[in-house]
Parts: sequence; structure tokens; C-alpha cells
Amino acid sequence: MKSALVTGVTGQDGSYLSELLLKEGYRVTGLKRRTSINNFERLTKVIHHENFTLVEGEVSDSGCVYDLVNKYQPDEIYNLAAQSHVGTSFSQPDYTFQVNTLGPLHFLEAIRRFSSNTKFYQASTSEMFGKNYTVEGESKFQDENTPLAPQSPYAVAKVAAHHLVRIYREAYDIFGCCGILFNHESERRGENFVTRKITKWLAEFSVWLSRHDLSHDSPSLVFDTDEIYIGGRTSTAQGFQFPKLRLGNLDSCRDWGHAKDYVRGMWMMMQHETPDDYVIATGETHSIREFLDEAFSLIDIYSWENYIVIDPEFYRPAEVDYLLGCPIKVKKALDWNTKIDFKNLVSSMVQSDIDGTQKLE
Repeated sequence: MKSALVTGVTGQDGSYLSELLLKEGYRVTGLKRRTSINNFERLTKVIHHENFTLVEGEVSDSGCVYDLVNKYQPDEIYNLAAQSHVGTSFSQPDYTFQVNTLGPLHFLEAIRRFSSNTKFYQASTSEMFGKNYTVEGESKFQDENTPLAPQSPYAVAKVAAHHLVRIYREAYDIFGCCGILFNHESERRGENFVTRKITKWLAEFSVWLSRHDLSHDSPSLVFDTDEIYIGGRTSTAQGFQFPKLRLGNLDSCRDWGHAKDYVRGMWMMMQHETPDDYVIATGETHSIREFLDEAFSLIDIYSWENYIVIDPEFYRPAEVDYLLGCPIKVKKALDWNTKIDFKNLVSSMVQSDIDGTQKLE
């Protein structure tokens, strides 16, 4: 039985990857940070599995990492732990570097010292490209050869880790892979990411309308600067006012895929006979406006402008405007392809949030 250590196991990617590995017959050890409140809601499908073990630890603590690797001697390590929010990295740059750069370094050193046959996967990111893209004819995209030009502390930290994997691969013959993953979402996405923020708001708004026996085109709905309220009723305590959706730059373009497809790509990299770095992406890009179009249409709203507020608080100090991944290399080398398209991704997220919100009513 193969064994794997998965860091960041309570997150979106960690939970999907654990499910995949268990299905493939692995013994999985999941690493989570010590928290005062257990956050196992994403692990309901694996937490009681006989081949799944949950341990506490901190990737920024070298002693902790060394002990884990030395004790478990895993066949594969998937390092998904990160301070993963780009905006937060501007306000917490030191912490971001401790987790996103020192964490991978600690694992590489642990493998070199204690477990040289362990394979290592590092979660790199499309944010490493910053504003750079490759131009061919009328197409512009990012692939494995596009120069890296990070635009945030998060991206700089990830670039450092990305190069560390390459250095340890070349210097010490460690089997190290980096997956340069473009934006990947799902029903398990954190609520502070823009896609999930949109779908969760839509679910709560849809249920609020239903609670008051209204539709989105009801003549009694009044759109104020910051709120939507029911005309003739003023009691906030009874929930007759609903806050508008607050967003930042709507023109940012992202290559959005489903996390289930992307963790399958991680695993496929680690099964290949030689280690390498791969872009994982759909090959399509969509603006946040397009995401709004698709998401709002699912509750029969086809003009969403009155429902949102543009809030400067959500603009980043340095913005990445355009990301479009070219996954030709991974498709040819590993025969990897996406199974869930943009429309189905958005639909599954909206429906999941509606179902979850209705259960809380």
C-alpha cells in the first residue's frame, strides 16, 4: 500500500486529493494546523476512513516537518499548505513567506536528510506570472516558458518555493514536481475568494426572497446605494433589508477550472516516471463580469448591476489583470484533461450554496 502525506488537508484541494488517494488505495496522513475550533467540514468523506490519519503540525516549523517525514517515510508528499489569499499577503507578508516559502524548503530538506525516495509535489500558482504572458499571433497566454513576474508577496513567496524545488531536483536528484495551477474553484472554496463570495451571496439573497414570498423582479423591491429592501417595510430586525454584494475589480480575467480536475492532475504528475513542472489550466479565460453573468442567470437575473457595490477596499495594491493557461504540455505528457467546464462549475457552486443555505433556514 502506497503512503502519502498531504499538508493543508482541511482545505479545498486537500480534501479532494485525500478522497482521490484513498480511492487509489493509499494510506493517507493529513497534516493540519492547531486551531481552537475544528474545521473538518470538508473532510466528512475521509475523516473516518480506516486508511486516513489526521495529525497536527506546522509547516513553518522545521523540527515538526523533519519529525513527520522521518516518522512516516511517505512515498509521496503533497504540499498544499499555504497562506493562500493574495490580498492577505499584502497585510501579512512575513507570515506568508514563513508558510509559502520556508514550508516547502523544510520538506525538501527533510526528504534530502531522512527519506530520499519520497516524491514531492509543490503547489505553485498562476499568480507567479503576474502581468507577463506569452504572445503568439493573436493569442496571449501563460505556459511553462512564460517569464515569472510576481505582483504580490504571495506570488513572490511561491516563486521562491518553485525555484527551490527545481534546485533540489537538480542538485540532489529529488523527485520534485511543481503544479502551476491556475484558478480552481469548487463548492468547497473558501468564502473570502471572489467566486465563492458571489455564489454564497446569491444563495442567501435567493433564500431571503423566498422567505418573504418575493421574486427578484417584484415591484416592492427597492435598490438603495448599499442595500436592497422591501418597500413599505423598514424593520431591519425582521430581515427586510439585504446588503448588496460588495466587489472590487470586475475586469480581472481568470482561467477558472474545478478543483476535482486539478487534484487529479497533481496525482498524475507524481505517477510519471520523471519529475517535471506543469501548467494545469482549462485554456479559457473569463472576467469576473462573465462569472457574474453566469451565476446571476441561474436565479433568473440577467442584469446584475443594481445588486452590487464596487468597493475600493477589494482592490489590490498591485493587480494581475489577465490569466490564461496553456495546458498543452500536461495534456501531451500525462493525457490530462478537464471534465468540468465553466458553466457546470458555476452551476454546481450556486446550487450547493443554495442547498446549504436552505438547510440553515
